Amino acid sequence: MLYKEFKESIKSLGFNTMEDFIKYAGVTSDEVLDWEDKNQVPYIVSLVLHLLKGEKELPSTSSLDNVVEECLPLATLLDEASSFPHKLEEMFLLQKKLNDSTNGKNWELGINKFGKEINWLRCIHMEVAELIESTPWKHWKNINSEPDMNNIHVELVDIWHFLMSYILQETNVPKAVSLVNTHCIYEAVTEVDVKFMMTEAEKLSYIALAIDTGNMPSFSGVERFIDQFFRCCKISGLSFMWLQKLYIGKNCLNQFRQDHGYKEGTYIKQWNGKEDNVVMVDILEKMDDVSFDDLYSKLEDAYNSCK
Repeated sequence: MLYKEFKESIKSLGFNTMEDFIKYAGVTSDEVLDWEDKNQVPYIVSLVLHLLKGEKELPSTSSLDNVVEECLPLATLLDEASSFPHKLEEMFLLQKKLNDSTNGKNWELGINKFGKEINWLRCIHMEVAELIESTPWKHWKNINSEPDMNNIHVELVDIWHFLMSYILQETNVPKAVSLVNTHCIYEAVTEVDVKFMMTEAEKLSYIALAIDTGNMPSFSGVERFIDQFFRCCKISGLSFMWLQKLYIGKNCLNQFRQDHGYKEGTYIKQWNGKEDNVVMVDILEKMDDVSFDDLYSKLEDAYNSCK
């Protein structure tokens, strides 16, 4: 608002003199002199005047519009973040249920119901290798190929399964949620630097190996793991909301595999020329709200069609 418009506005509101307005608004005469000198009244003062006049159209400013535009993604993220503790609790409970089902009730002790040793750290290490295999890292083969970002995201979800299991081995569900919650608030990148992503993903392996070889205390390792994992999600373009959706999908698929002979070696992993992971993601993308039971039913239909 220009200073001339400002003077006209305060008169229309019933202020006889500038001193009357100064007394009412609580500003100083020096401030008003500065406005006159610059011939520009602060936006907040213009806004107050328009509100007092009851005008529907408020003054606009490009700088304010830019601030609002920049803040909208953050506001959306913070709004989503209010549901994160519930989503985390749901995921940790589903993971515990899956582990109880496949490994037996006392899997946290490191042995499954068949007497086989459980090593979540090695699982994470191996999944990181699979993630890297989804990138054109080889200098001797397919050097110009594009990274398979969909599969990279699926591999991150696999790592999340094993990381959650490792966290649950060290603590309980409420503590796990509180450890992870603040790390979930991030804005995933839209332009992925593949080389940088690989370097950061490899650090998950380093942490796993450091703990497994006794070079890093287990509990401090958990905190390092959580921080590094969500860093990897962020720089690979995987939002927490899509991570959660993919997790429900992969958890459901893992249970489906167990129910259909995965451990016994009779499960069919290729469904009509597509790996089951790919089919699961295709189904997820068509679902607005992901329900474990609904997804399980859709997987059953797809699996039966490939026999």
